[in-house]
Parts: sequence; structure tokens; C-alpha cells
Amino acid sequence: MAHVLEVTDVDDPRVDDFRDLATADRRPDRPGGRGLVIAEGVVVVERLLDSPYPVRALLGVRRRIAALADRLDGVDVPAYMVPPDVMSGIVGFHLNRGVLAVADRAHLAEADELIAASRALAVLEGVGDHENLGALFRNAAAFGVDGILLGPGCSDPLYRRSIRVSMGHVLRVPFAHLDDWPGGLGKLAAHGFRTAALTPRATATPLAEAGLDEGRVAVLLGSEGPGLTEDAITAADVAVRVPMSPEVDSLNVATAGAVVFHALGGTR
Repeated sequence: MAHVLEVTDVDDPRVDDFRDLATADRRPDRPGGRGLVIAEGVVVVERLLDSPYPVRALLGVRRRIAALADRLDGVDVPAYMVPPDVMSGIVGFHLNRGVLAVADRAHLAEADELIAASRALAVLEGVGDHENLGALFRNAAAFGVDGILLGPGCSDPLYRRSIRVSMGHVLRVPFAHLDDWPGGLGKLAAHGFRTAALTPRATATPLAEAGLDEGRVAVLLGSEGPGLTEDAITAADVAVRVPMSPEVDSLNVATAGAVVFHALGGTR
């Protein structure tokens, strides 16, 4: 099982992977300048342990490490047990969740592989807000979306805040980058997907009439505010809107995503 080791010195070099987490998403010393995968809290750490990301170590207060004891059987990594004040000094702020785990990044699926293996997909354009991105992954997991394709302008789903907001579902919902935009949407058509661009414009087809609960469907979602570009909407097979009160002009992108993901067939 994991090797439980006590740490009482904030400057102990063994816990350097957990240091100064406010800036941990960018690491010039690591490939691509991106930081390690960081899970916060017992539930998210458990999901990291179940994921393909190779765990390097855990850091936590005594009771949180104890809560994970059964899950750490067979995990050959150090689990550093620290007093709360030492933990705050290491990570750079008070962490209410009391436990962290760090892992190396895993190989991402190629877009073609993910498309071929899926029936329902979300395709994102310009979703740069980490919290919206994390919430979209959580909603995708909740409603049986098989994966997420990231178009231009999207943030890294493995940023610490995205993982936290997703409750760790970023670690289990596969994602891939769709580099050719919007031309790459042709890959979806080649695999029999119907693409639906979500937009609040009045001329779009109401969700209930769009027939998204049948066949292979990919839902296109754009950034908060401007939404999808005209090129993306034009490239889709159908533009779809969520009918709502005239006093409200739009929904948060993650909320809109949840409504449409459910319309795809719930947890199909």
C-alpha cells in the first residue's frame, strides 16, 4: 500500500510537487510548460486513483489520509501526512478539503479514436473559463456523454480549478483536441454523427423538435457571452435553441450543456 510518511517541515523537499499551488498549473520545467494533474478532496483523489493518470504522491492531514486507507492498498506511492498549518504553508493557502494527490499527465486519445468509439459527444469552441469547462465535464458524466472534443480557444481541462469543479470527472470523461476548425467537424460526419450547434437565436430549431435523442449526435457549445462563431454554426447540420422565458436571453454554457445532454437521452 502507499507509504505513509509524516512531514512536519514546510520546506521538506519531498513535498515540492505540492508547493505554491496557486501557480501550479504552469511549470516551465515540465513538458509543454503544464503542471501536474492535481486532485483535491477525498472524492476527487479517489477518482484520480481510478484514472489512467499515474499518481506520484498524496499530501493530507491525518484524518483525510485515514479516510483513504482502504483505497491506498496496492498503491505504491508516498502519502505525506502533515499538520494543517504545515499543509497550508506548503500549498500556499488553507485547503478545506484536507487532502491532495498529484499525478503525471497521461496520453490523450486522438480525435478520430474518440469519435469512432462514441455515440454522444460534446464539441467545445472558445470555452476558456476553467469553471465552465469543469462543470461541462461533470454534466457530460452525469448524462452519459461519451467524450468531449476541444476546439480552438478552450482551456486545459486538467487545470486544477477545472478538475475541482468537475468533481474529478475530467479524469474519467475522455477528451481530445480537434485542431482543424471548423473543418475537423467533417470527421464527425464521416462517422455518421449529426452535429447540432447550440445558439439562442430565434431562427434555431427548438430543442424538443430537433430529434437529438436518436442516432449519433455531437452538440457544439461556444464560449460564455459570444457563443459559437458563425463558421461553427454554419458547419453544423442543425442550429438548436433551448426555449426559455423572454425575460432571459441566454443560459450559462454549462447549464445549457446540461439541458441538451439530458435531451440526448439521459444516461444513454
